[in-house]
Amino acid sequence: MKLQCLVVALCLGVGVMAGKYSREMNEAKPKDSDGQTVEFRIAKLNQVWEKAKRMQLSPVRQSELHSDLKIQEKDELQWKKMKVEGLDENGEKEAQLRRNFNVILAKYGMDGKRDTRPMESNYLKDHDTKEGDIFDDPRLDKLWNKAKSSGKFSNEELLSLKREFQHHKDKIHEYNILMDTVSRTEEIHKNVISPLEGDAKEHVLHQKHTDLKQKMRDLNQGFERLRKLSHEGFTEDSEFREPRVIELWEAAKRANLSEDELDSLKEELRHFETKVEKHSHYQEQLELSHQKLRHVETSGDKEHLKKTQEKYNTLAEKTREMGYKMKKHMQDLSNKISRQGLEHNEL
Repeated sequence: MKLQCLVVALCLGVGVMAGKYSREMNEAKPKDSDGQTVEFRIAKLNQVWEKAKRMQLSPVRQSELHSDLKIQEKDELQWKKMKVEGLDENGEKEAQLRRNFNVILAKYGMDGKRDTRPMESNYLKDHDTKEGDIFDDPRLDKLWNKAKSSGKFSNEELLSLKREFQHHKDKIHEYNILMDTVSRTEEIHKNVISPLEGDAKEHVLHQKHTDLKQKMRDLNQGFERLRKLSHEGFTEDSEFREPRVIELWEAAKRANLSEDELDSLKEELRHFETKVEKHSHYQEQLELSHQKLRHVETSGDKEHLKKTQEKYNTLAEKTREMGYKMKKHMQDLSNKISRQGLEHNEL
């Protein structure tokens, strides 16, 4: 039944996604100073993308990077408009954008440091990992192994639980990246001579430490939820299945919103969860399509290879588009929850 619903959602998706989040993706590809078609309207993002294409990233990972770069492009172009209008005088938004860009570089192993994160992160590859040690974190591995052997979960529930554990692992990775950027900024801060420049960097550091504290709170709350879920199992009245949606819903419940606002948000999150599930399905298909392409390449059948490559390219483009729209929607929902919570706290 769930598969049928997903197929229906996929069929309807083309029409639905032509709305709010489609305009950016449907614009003509930008051109560089030489008139050559490029992927992004900002030079440094094109440099990152070209480097990524030369790296041994999995198709899903490359697609995720493309979505992150599209979000970065959107945010930077918005900031340029703000700057023209005389906003962001203290440079807080600019510092945040620089931080986000550094996080992207570190996340995909392009910051000049050795990336300890496995290149393949999608769950189709989980069977290749060492049994009992798949999350690179002793607490997570211990909790996962206890849950897996408890007999409380069906195979489908174990897959859902595994997605939640993987999401938490990704959040730990993001936290470590941010902590590393804070440490490097502090080293630079020590060597500042100009008092005015020092004041500006002090403000940036303060904001980074605030971000770190919030991410640590989120990690602690996320781990507590995993611990409770692992011991008690899924309940019949669980609102959502996807980790990112659950995270937004938990944040909304902590944001002091009214019942009407929560009900409205819950409905919006249900639509968003369908989008997340659809994107995950396309990621799986992209990985399978890539495996087929590698197989056809060895056959020597040029005509078959050409058709398989075209199908793969179309699927890769669609997956990137859906990834951007999904992340843009998530960003909007997160901002909405934060904004509504702040308004209630100020009352």
